[in-house]
Amino acid sequence: MNQYINDGEKYILKTYNRFPVVLDHGEGVYLYDVNNKKYLDFAAGIAVFALGYANKDYNDALKAQIDKLIHTSNLYYNAPAIEAAKKIVEVTGMEKVFFTNSGTEAIEGALKVARKYAYLKDATKDYEFIAMRHSFHGRSQGALSVTGNEKYQEGFVPKEFSAVFADFNDIEDIKSKITDKTCGVICEVVQGEGGIFPADPAFLKELREVCDEHDILLIFDEIQCGMGRCGAMFAHELYGVKPDVLTMAKALGCGVPVGAFAVNQKADGVLVPGDHGTTYGGNPFACAAINEVFRQFEEKNLLAHVNEIGDYLYEKLEALTDKYDFIEAHRGVGLMQGLQFVTEKPVGEIVNKALEKGLIIISAGNNVLRFVPPLVIEKEHVDEMISILEEAFA
Repeated sequence: MNQYINDGEKYILKTYNRFPVVLDHGEGVYLYDVNNKKYLDFAAGIAVFALGYANKDYNDALKAQIDKLIHTSNLYYNAPAIEAAKKIVEVTGMEKVFFTNSGTEAIEGALKVARKYAYLKDATKDYEFIAMRHSFHGRSQGALSVTGNEKYQEGFVPKEFSAVFADFNDIEDIKSKITDKTCGVICEVVQGEGGIFPADPAFLKELREVCDEHDILLIFDEIQCGMGRCGAMFAHELYGVKPDVLTMAKALGCGVPVGAFAVNQKADGVLVPGDHGTTYGGNPFACAAINEVFRQFEEKNLLAHVNEIGDYLYEKLEALTDKYDFIEAHRGVGLMQGLQFVTEKPVGEIVNKALEKGLIIISAGNNVLRFVPPLVIEKEHVDEMISILEEAFA
């Protein structure tokens, strides 16, 4: 394992401080390193691997597609993409879908839709977005321009390119920042990297009304909180508020790199041939993964399972919050929850110690432990996680 790590440091561009482990294979909700050490996974590849590892039906679906057709480009139709688009439209109630290779690319496309929508009404203005502080939308320059965290933007986003930022869950702050140059508002329904902050129901409802009043597009980023993680297929369903543009990725392909953005009837037709494109997006292999993911969600009644296990996880994390005075707060919904720690209790050290003891868990921000396990975990896995976590606390 040390040789692999040394070679990784030598040959891979160091944009991550990786944990000192080389993962080799997985089974269910467990991962194994090259030395066959077993780890309980409560990170799911950052909320990606919803269906668990060595899922035979998922693997078989991908193997079958590999033998059939992997790629054609978007110059031609392919059946898996059409089937996947139909499923997304049926589930979301949106109008049309564009497939991407990642969540960041889905954000880029969503921003282009909102800007073009405004441009078609009045081409004379230099349009801008309103985004939320402490948000995270991706690493490309466009996605960074609406990411409300200066440490990610610094050195990469010119100030004139950056969005106008408002406080999440503060509708008055947003109203005060809307001008005739505002072309869209973007927010996560549950902030992930910012520390696991769910939207306030009244905030989302009023945000929808404000966007309608000013005829600007509302973009919901559900790349992390969508695809069943919060107990509904998409978290905005819990609020009864629909966006004009919806972005998704991560668990959409459960490990195969794929994302998408969907538009409602209002935004349909804004992008026309030549406005946007991708070589790989929506290829048969990626869309075969999407189709199998949706099939298993339905077959396993996975949303009901997430609600049941999410409630159990919530109870257990509430008990930890009451037990330890260094835990300041507990937030979240479904299987997207977080514990906030006092600054004197470094979360990074807890994550490292948990890894030593066979638990994979990740942080969100500087002082929040993030719990985003595979959606197929059971109560026994929650109990096992709590036990290891308390050892790490000690």
